[in-house]
Amino acid sequence: MSSFAVFVPPVITVLLYVVGVLPYALWVAKRAPSKPARWAVIGTAAAISAYGAGTLYGLAFTKPMDVCGDLTGRGVYMDASRHYGLTSVSVDAFPPSITCHWTSGNSTQAVGLWTTALLFAGLACALVSFALLLIHRYKHREAPHDIELDA
Repeated sequence: MSSFAVFVPPVITVLLYVVGVLPYALWVAKRAPSKPARWAVIGTAAAISAYGAGTLYGLAFTKPMDVCGDLTGRGVYMDASRHYGLTSVSVDAFPPSITCHWTSGNSTQAVGLWTTALLFAGLACALVSFALLLIHRYKHREAPHDIELDA
């Protein structure tokens, strides 16, 4: 696997967080949202950036074979140590994953495990936060003038 596929996606993910801090800080300072609203935004941002990093891990949907191995002069994709040839590649869109299958019978995962963990943690955080926001909104709704609410 190339150094691009190893180092660039985490760097881009951190860069996205740094770029997103300023609008988030302005929003929090100006609007003073509730904690569940803040966590919903943070969880959504984490899930989006993790999915973006996972799909960037070698541009999986364009040339996944280039992510797994290096093309030799004979036109065969080999692993980094040049011991095994690539037999096939499996690409899944959600969660983003690229599985490389080698002639040795082993399979390797080209997308880092941190992307899947961050993706699902972000989705869980956003889902719980949105549920808390809806519950709070339901409990504090106003009744029409001629109907009383059950509480």
